[in-house]
Order: sequence, then C-alpha cells, then structure tokens
Amino acid sequence: MARDPGLFAPVSVARASSSIADQIRQAIVTGKLEQGERLPPERELAEQFGVSRVTVRDALRALEAMGLIEVRVGARGGAFVTVPTGSIVGQTMSDMMMMSAVTPEDIVEARLVVELGTVTLACARATDEDLAALHDLAERSHAALAGKTYTRELSWDFHALVAKAAHNGAIEGLTSSFRSSLSMHPIRTREGAKAYALTVEEHATILDAIVVRDGSTARREMAKHLLRGTNLEKRESELLELWAAQPSASRRAK
Repeated sequence: MARDPGLFAPVSVARASSSIADQIRQAIVTGKLEQGERLPPERELAEQFGVSRVTVRDALRALEAMGLIEVRVGARGGAFVTVPTGSIVGQTMSDMMMMSAVTPEDIVEARLVVELGTVTLACARATDEDLAALHDLAERSHAALAGKTYTRELSWDFHALVAKAAHNGAIEGLTSSFRSSLSMHPIRTREGAKAYALTVEEHATILDAIVVRDGSTARREMAKHLLRGTNLEKRESELLELWAAQPSASRRAK
C-alpha cells in the first residue's frame, strides 16, 4: 500500500510528542492507517514531524498505552496499528475507582445497563454455533464445580460468550472490560463456598432463556445474577421496570 508522503505534518517543539500522537491517532481512527499496518520507522517519522527520535518514541509509547499500536522488537519489528481491547477500558475504570471517582456500585449499575441489553440481543441473534459454545461452557462449568476446580475465568467466559452471541463488536469490547478488577469476584468472595454453585445455576437459567428466545426472562435472570449480594435491588427497581416485557401504549395502539 503506497503511503501518502504528506500523511503527517511537522509539529512545534512545545508538546511535540502529544501533537505527534494526536496526528497518528487521527490517521488510525479515520482509516488512513489500517489495522495491522506498520508505521514508518522512527527515523522517518522524526524527519516528517521535524523532531528528534526521542520525541517520536515518547509519542509511540503514549499510543501503545492507548492500545492503538503495538511495538514489536526484532528484525521484523516496528510499530503496528492494532485495535484497543476492553482491558484498556477496564484499566481506566479501575484507576478511577482507586481514585474514588467510580464506586463498586457504579460498576454494578453499568454492568446492568450493558448486560440487560446484551442478553436481549443474544436472545434475538444467537446462532446455533453461539448456543453450542454456551452449552459446552455450561457442561465444563458443572464438571469444574463438581471437581472443585471452578474458577472466576469460567464466569468471565460465560458473559463473553453472551456478548459474542449479541453479534455487536462494541458490546464485546465493553463486556471484556468487566474482566479482572471490574469483575463481580470481590462481591462473590463475600458469599463464601456457595458463590460458584449459585453462579453456575444462574448462568444455566440465563442460557435456558436465551435458547427459547425469551428476552423478558433472560433480562430478569441476568439482573438477579448481577444484583446478587449487592444490596442494590431497591435502588435498581425503577431501571428493571423499564426492561419489563410489556410493550408501550403507542406500540399496542399500532
């Protein structure tokens, strides 16, 4: 692919690395630089921007932290355009929690908003392949529970497969951000030995609703699952009522 020699413009010395990162980011999000494409070498970038290679390196580090590029070493190394993952979003939200900008209750509420919609789409869009993957995970989860080898990763995988069944890339990205420090694991830990058994049972109930395309039941069971042990049922009652299956008056009139 022939690269436009005027893709980047020289920058001023003040805040040079930020300006470089902004230009490269803009080229990526507008499609001028495609996923998997290799950026020009540092030396060439330094010449285009009119700065030192050290300044270019600082900009590339910033872009790598954003998840927009991947820097590889070796003979075939360099900076390559990539796609940010949900882990980037998750880490940002985790940092906000550490700074008290976001509470655990906020996270639960965010998961409700995302996952009630996600399971609704899964009910409508899940393919035979999606359902087979969910059933396979359910079998492995029951076996792991019986063998006392169940882990939180299996729970994360369930929510990831439901998101995949929604067939929406943005939702998959959002759902992956709920792994690790943004999972329900700290709340589940307080429940003791019964936590995993309850989780496997609730996942099975949600899956049953997805199989028969029952969005109302799927939403209700997902809400019960996410709210379990949080003491937020009263706070979220109005939200859950909005997700009830009753059609609006205007829709019934039609």
